[in-house]
Amino acid sequence: MMPTNLLKNYPDLLEIMHLSERERTISLRSIFRRDVEENPGLNFRTKIIRPIKGEEPAMDLLFKHLTTEEIQEMDENGKEYPKRIFEKDRSQRLHWVRFHLEESKKEGVEIFSVEERDQKKRVDIIRTYIFDVDQNYVIVLDPQRSLRDYYLVTAYYLNKDYGAKKIKKLLKKKLPILH
Repeated sequence: MMPTNLLKNYPDLLEIMHLSERERTISLRSIFRRDVEENPGLNFRTKIIRPIKGEEPAMDLLFKHLTTEEIQEMDENGKEYPKRIFEKDRSQRLHWVRFHLEESKKEGVEIFSVEERDQKKRVDIIRTYIFDVDQNYVIVLDPQRSLRDYYLVTAYYLNKDYGAKKIKKLLKKKLPILH
């Protein structure tokens, strides 16, 4: 049953909710490997797509960002800390990332850049968004320092109230040209 997910196309969702956690990870990893990790030609408007960098191997970190969401947990001392947990809606749409980066969908997609504050690095950056209006799906790209390539930061389904509001707010601040 798992290999059928490799045959799924946009706008179909991956069938993963009936799988065990291990089977689900194997299925999602195979799609991620095909579409991102083992796809050296993956690009957006001629700029190569690279994984974000962090404390763990870049591709593992990117896979996590595409299939999990960050929540706040509390330790025994009452101190909050971030934790990533499986997110069904992101995961079911994992195969949409490549589809949108390749701009296979021509209508109902807003592609725009906005100057934003990177909270972790504490600098202003110009972030690019690919927003599938019809499907409420967003892909976030950050420019590499050289401006020749993009980092694929994350992609997610707008399933939270604040998500749609944030995108509408960003659209109002969009820059006149794509970066």
